[in-house]
Amino acid sequence: MTPTADIDQIVLKSSVAGLDFLPANRDLGTAETTLGAEIGGQQYLKRALTPLKEFYDVILIDCQPTMGQLTINALVASDEVIVPLQCEYFALHGFIELKGNLDKVKSFLNPELKLIGILATMYDRKTLHNREVLGAILEKYPEDVFETIIAKTIRFPETTVVGEPITSYASSSGGAASYRRLARELIARGGAK
Repeated sequence: MTPTADIDQIVLKSSVAGLDFLPANRDLGTAETTLGAEIGGQQYLKRALTPLKEFYDVILIDCQPTMGQLTINALVASDEVIVPLQCEYFALHGFIELKGNLDKVKSFLNPELKLIGILATMYDRKTLHNREVLGAILEKYPEDVFETIIAKTIRFPETTVVGEPITSYASSSGGAASYRRLARELIARGGAK
């Protein structure tokens, strides 16, 4: 997306009423280098999204699990952060590093940034490893972890193939029920203002 791009030509309407997408394209691959070299590069996404705020109640930014210029841009553009965390050892280790980076972004670039929750995902209660990691997350960050836990299910990869949210593709599935619970919990916490 360039500063002169017509936002109406970039936003894609979905089959779900009120849900639109601003998709990535192959140019995003060069953004890491370009944004790092530009003055004000860390503010780029915030400036680009500002005109959209009057048209949407909530803007969700899905980030890759690395702390590069794209993720920093997303954090600068955000008011609140939900961290999806797979119940795996390396993901837990990565979160500890991410938490430090969130604190730095808050200190230097976006003082309004707020972590509103850690969302345990890809959880399989049958595996000891997943149960131990979830226990460690709950022990270390008891106030930050959402009560809702997203269990591993075959339905999630299927939704990617058909291009629909789980709540419409498999509306009676456990995955859809989990995301509905998460939405209620998020609203109760006062998130996604």
